[in-house]
Amino acid sequence: MQAVFGSPGRYVQGAGALDALGGHVARLGRDAVLVADRMVMEMIGARVGQLCADAGVALRRLSFDEGLTPELVARLVGELGAGAPAVIVAAGGGRSIDAGKALADHYQAPVITVPTVASNDAPTSKNYVLYDAHHRLLAVRHLPYSPACVVADTALIAQAPAAMLLAGIGDAISKSFEAAQCAAAPDGANMFGTRPLLSAGALARECHRVLMADAQAALAVAGSGVPDAAFERVVEATILMSGLGFESGGLSIAHALTRGLSALRHAQRAPHGLQVAYGLLVQLELERRQDGARAEIEALYRRIGLPLRLADLGLTDASREELEAAATLSLAAPHMKNFPRALDAAAIADAMRQVDARAVRAPH
Repeated sequence: MQAVFGSPGRYVQGAGALDALGGHVARLGRDAVLVADRMVMEMIGARVGQLCADAGVALRRLSFDEGLTPELVARLVGELGAGAPAVIVAAGGGRSIDAGKALADHYQAPVITVPTVASNDAPTSKNYVLYDAHHRLLAVRHLPYSPACVVADTALIAQAPAAMLLAGIGDAISKSFEAAQCAAAPDGANMFGTRPLLSAGALARECHRVLMADAQAALAVAGSGVPDAAFERVVEATILMSGLGFESGGLSIAHALTRGLSALRHAQRAPHGLQVAYGLLVQLELERRQDGARAEIEALYRRIGLPLRLADLGLTDASREELEAAATLSLAAPHMKNFPRALDAAAIADAMRQVDARAVRAPH
């Protein structure tokens, strides 16, 4: 069987990395569109326009405020009119980057991602997510290829609040455990539909090592606008290592559970990364781990403020019926099969209850 490892064409990280954006765009085409939410557009739109002009690139701009729905994509396409852009530049957080990917998919154009936060690993991924009008997951779609370039300016990313980086750490901390379960599952498959190569697991493990060592220090710098060495390492872990680790290494229960958590009252409003962090605890419970990994993860969560129980996601009184309903939704996620044994809704609900009971018993 063939195995596939995918990655962006180029990854650029560092304070001031945005200054070279015009050259990266010009290598792909001379007509580009910048897609960003209104806040990000106000923050960097003029700067990106000047950088592109200096590189001989004509730039149009599209901004929006609402969630990423098929209707929004259709509206953005309509605003662009008949002229298909040669390059899409997607700047901001996960929503803006996914909007850029959706346009790149529509026009079959290359996309350059410019993360202004490190709240998730969307910048490196070929995947993008569409929601319905009620912010319920509608579809996960895939570009034919990964982004052509990722430009991660850490001076910009370090301006974002610590809560954004915390969400990125929550999204990334699961990746080594999920990749390991995908590799162990008889029919485990990565996001390219193949068995994972060893390289993906190695990146996921290094991501875990960096976060265990540097997450707390990086969070202390977040919001200052002045990245240090620990912050640089954590940005690389949450965007690049995490992205390559999940896409080429595969996902498992921690991410599958976000299907159900996104439908639970109150918990549905929690950021994706915090839902994943809680989902990892449920996965570790289902793994029946006897080593010290779970205690180490819980200790990290207590130090930096990741959720240890459903109450930390906003749901203090979940019923058994609600947990089983969330588990049933999660079972429909394709990542759920990346686990060595088959699970049912009752087993998942039991694990969620055990995680909550363990959090109550543990010292804080």
